[in-house]
Amino acid sequence: MRLITVAGPPSCGKTSLVVKAGASLKSRGISCAVIKFDCLQSRDDELYAAAGIPVSVVLSGGLCPDHFFATNLEEAFGWASQTGADMCIIETAGLCNRCSPHLRGALALCVIDNLMGIDAPEKIGPMLRLADVVAVTKGDLVSQAEREVYRYRIRQMNPRGVIRHVNGLTGQGCAELASIMAVAPDIASVTDMRLRFAMPAAICSYCLSEMRIGVRYQKGNVKKADFGGSHGAENGE
Repeated sequence: MRLITVAGPPSCGKTSLVVKAGASLKSRGISCAVIKFDCLQSRDDELYAAAGIPVSVVLSGGLCPDHFFATNLEEAFGWASQTGADMCIIETAGLCNRCSPHLRGALALCVIDNLMGIDAPEKIGPMLRLADVVAVTKGDLVSQAEREVYRYRIRQMNPRGVIRHVNGLTGQGCAELASIMAVAPDIASVTDMRLRFAMPAAICSYCLSEMRIGVRYQKGNVKKADFGGSHGAENGE
């Protein structure tokens, strides 16, 4: 079964893009199953169901959605296999720009929109830098010059990835994107596969539901910033 990870910031058009690409794949005889990893709530299952695409939505709740993804990937892939689909598409919450759900040996797709600001490609981090394909949405809302500058900034962060301008509402560009997805690597199992980028350390008192503010309550993996430094250099930014 072919495996594709789809990551990107919230509200950039990931679900609309996957629905349109899924319809194009279906017309070619390629069936898809989608797993949506989200945090508190999601209605995306209604959109996928309306498009006739098998979908399972799982919510991380109080846990980090990216760690939740990594610890449930085997089960997610197993569910998709049971549907009999030819392709498993995993759409992640995309809340933490420090994380990347992309796997070595699977097709990695990052979705980013033109309205996020000129510095967005640099801020998004490894989910864009390590993607095989970068899909840029909402290009109809900016000028051609702005699209070109934005594309250049994406290319600076990801010199090797394929960049495609798509519209998840009209479907423009989604058929071409589906052609790329159709030749994603065929994978028998995700067991022993490796992430392309390490998850951030996340074991501190606030990870364990601490709500009080103050040094006395901060235990575990805690990092203190140097607010006298310049440009956040000491803060790992």
